[in-house]
Amino acid sequence: MTTALAQRTPPAARYTPPASGVLSRVGNLRQHSPGRLQLILAALLALGLLTGLVAGLTAHSASAGTTRLADRAQPLLVEAETIYSALADADTTAAQAFLAGGLEPVELTRRYDDDLARAATALTDAARLVPAGDDAATSVEALATGLAKYSALVATARANNRQGLPIGASYLSTASQLNRDTLQPQAQALFRSAGDEVDAGYDAARSSWWLMLLVVLFVALGVALFWSQIYLSRSTRRTFNVPLVAATGLIGLLILTTAVLFTNQRSHLSGADREGSGPVAALAEMRIMVLGERADEALTLAARGGSDKEADFDRTAGALDFGDDRVVGVPGLMIRAEEQHTAYVAVHDKVRALDEGGDYDGAVKLAVGTEAGQAFGDLTGTLDEAITDRKAAFTTQIEDAGSGLDLLTVLGPLLALAACALAAIGIRARLEEYR
Repeated sequence: MTTALAQRTPPAARYTPPASGVLSRVGNLRQHSPGRLQLILAALLALGLLTGLVAGLTAHSASAGTTRLADRAQPLLVEAETIYSALADADTTAAQAFLAGGLEPVELTRRYDDDLARAATALTDAARLVPAGDDAATSVEALATGLAKYSALVATARANNRQGLPIGASYLSTASQLNRDTLQPQAQALFRSAGDEVDAGYDAARSSWWLMLLVVLFVALGVALFWSQIYLSRSTRRTFNVPLVAATGLIGLLILTTAVLFTNQRSHLSGADREGSGPVAALAEMRIMVLGERADEALTLAARGGSDKEADFDRTAGALDFGDDRVVGVPGLMIRAEEQHTAYVAVHDKVRALDEGGDYDGAVKLAVGTEAGQAFGDLTGTLDEAITDRKAAFTTQIEDAGSGLDLLTVLGPLLALAACALAAIGIRARLEEYR
């Protein structure tokens, strides 16, 4: 048995291959000072290049979003408001012209034609701003089709009215119903889509996800630079590595520039929303409601008791809020508008008193006369002035928001590359000492 054991072949020693692969080489570099310096350099270069790339992309995204907000989202909101208000004004003006009987007053006819022309032009401009297949594009198409039908109904109402045929009022009522129940809701849908586009534009302009990633990289790169200098100071007995200090200064400059530009952008974007697009939307709603009041007044008279729109007038008058918190920047105009609205309602009450007292001709004369026209014109003029003022405020804020972002798109990567070059110079100088 002993002989058998002695003759047994001993087990073969296990073969251990030499360390290989990227991870193994990295692990080996950690074992000696030159290797650790190489790892530090690689980390600084990777973080620096990535930071520069993300800085440029963040600035580009913010600049593109701000430009899109100015060139597409806000113009679409303006065109939608123009379509909406033009349709409402056309409805009002057609009813006013109808009341005059016979051949319509030239001024009202011209205003009605101008309203339709404004709506058609705004529809054409809006069609260029919306992508095919979008909900907004569907609204634009429906409006273009409905506008032709509406104008045909009004033309028929006019023709019958000129001949003194009572059926003209029926055609006018049908046209007004088409305008209010189909065209204006489509315009309102377009207005809401434009509002959503504006909100999306603000989100895109802020570039929050890109900015958060950039902040994380700034922190990581800053920590890496400081730690590298501390390590070199301890290992080489030198207090400062001048190229690394300069690289840290460049990254600090990039961080400061980015902070200033994006703080400025966020501030002006908030201002554009608070002082521009928000008030414009609220003022547009007020203007449309006021136009609805005027149309209700005229339709009640045109129907001669057959279709009383006075309840609608009262509801609209009660819902109007000239102290709306969304309207900022034009307090004086809002006070004036409220006073003018009160004056217009007072004239309207006189119209209703005459009509209900049996003096229909007197009511019509007052409704289409200078007093009512002046009161209503002053009110809509003040609202138009406020809308124009807030549009200008939006434009100014957006221009200021985009200031410097294009420069950062180029400056960010350049500063990061310069910092990487300085880091390489600083650490390569220490590596040369080991040769």
